[in-house]
Amino acid sequence: ISIPVSVVGPVEGMGGGMVVGIAGETTINRQDFGVSWSKTLDGGGLVVGDEVKLTIEIEAHAK
Repeated sequence: ISIPVSVVGPVEGMGGGMVVGIAGETTINRQDFGVSWSKTLDGGGLVVGDEVKLTIEIEAHAK
């Protein structure tokens, strides 16, 4: 999976060291990865949809 990200920094963190923030988001179809379990609700809808939103947030500190 390739996720477009945005990078903020480096900036000086609260503890005095340098910090970089990285964030990204994408949507995948769970069935593309073999996750096909589902159950139909009494009203006709599904318990789990096919689209899964992935969000990643990283804070990296220099040593």
